Amino acid sequence: MDSGFLTFILVSSFAAYPSHLTGWDNVVVAREGMSTTLVCTDTTVRGAVAINWMVKSHDKNDWKLVLSASEGKEFSGGASKASMRLTDPNFQDTGVFSLSFAPNKEDSGLYSCLIKQQEKQLKTRIILLAVLTDPMIATATLAQTSFTLTCPGVQGDYVMLYWGSPDNKKHVKLVHQYDRWRGSTLVTTQSKKLQLAGRPYNAEAGSFSFLLTPGIKDGGLYICEVFLNDNAYSQRTLLSVLKVKTNHSPSKLELSCQYSERSHVQSAIWKYQNKSRRLRMSSSSPGTITITVPLPITSDTAGNYTCTLKLKNGQTIWATQAVTLPPEDGRDESVSVTATSLLPSLSALLLLVPLVAAAVGVLLWRQKHISDRGIEQSLSIQSSEAENIYENPEDIRQTPPQGSVYMDLKPRGEDDVYKELERSEQCQS
Repeated sequence: MDSGFLTFILVSSFAAYPSHLTGWDNVVVAREGMSTTLVCTDTTVRGAVAINWMVKSHDKNDWKLVLSASEGKEFSGGASKASMRLTDPNFQDTGVFSLSFAPNKEDSGLYSCLIKQQEKQLKTRIILLAVLTDPMIATATLAQTSFTLTCPGVQGDYVMLYWGSPDNKKHVKLVHQYDRWRGSTLVTTQSKKLQLAGRPYNAEAGSFSFLLTPGIKDGGLYICEVFLNDNAYSQRTLLSVLKVKTNHSPSKLELSCQYSERSHVQSAIWKYQNKSRRLRMSSSSPGTITITVPLPITSDTAGNYTCTLKLKNGQTIWATQAVTLPPEDGRDESVSVTATSLLPSLSALLLLVPLVAAAVGVLLWRQKHISDRGIEQSLSIQSSEAENIYENPEDIRQTPPQGSVYMDLKPRGEDDVYKELERSEQCQS
């Protein structure tokens, strides 16, 4: 948001108050979480002086004490922040009464610097503080998929990544830190899910971003801070994580859609590929939407089921679960796999033993019959000519059977072997 536009909003908010309360001497525009100084000085004042800092929020009608100090004593009021302090503890000698702190968005408002001496009001300075929030990215991703957490687009010396758990961002913790000058990295319990991103980023050159592979519980608020000399830059990412899981029971199949960081989720819904079919959804706990598919699966219930998550900023993300039909009744998948295996089973090998023995017997009997018809049909050593009955079976088949049958032993399948054996047995009988 532009600082001038935010100042205009704050000015409009205080316009209804009397001029002696809403007039200000200066406007300070600060970034949320960054150290800011509200300047208040008077070098003409010396000695036993006291200073009161008070604040008036834009939505409140009364002033509240922030900090009071006199003669080396300092008291924090109910509107004080942990980071608030006077910039110069020796303000009685220097006349510097400035207030320094790291404001949040709710700290925007009017600040009053009241200088007193012996209960006499010497000077009052009114400062309008406008706090800019360093932009928020609201998005979502699927569980166990790589997601880029972007950092401010500046060259920095080192980077720090903070994380606040989903739906409970009151406390954030440091989960990653990298110093490019020292080449050091902070290792935490979440380091396995986080790593510095590569191209187009280059951590060694000061260009930072992170790759996150989140589980369902790793959604939430991520704050990436990049430091360059004395300047700090911040980028916030509010992340939802979506996951679909299945749960089987003897009578039903449950499909659960889980999502984290519910604060910026507008809706979550299951849909079936056949849009005319309405699904009955239930929720057993926050962040979980469940549907039930009865078993066994039929052609009416098989197909794709999609869980769609819609964020408040209009972005959508979805995950699809395919539900398939069971194997046909009576079909044994293990048997079909064995039958199509490239390696024969032991029982098949044992079955082939008598078949091979019978085939060898037929071959020997046929070879003897051929030798009776003449040596010239089987082998001629003198002419160096060889004839193989396996290579030219048609020549043999053209001769009269004479009570015998030629058996072609070239492998053509189980059925052929059985047929040839049966024919051989009939001829012998």
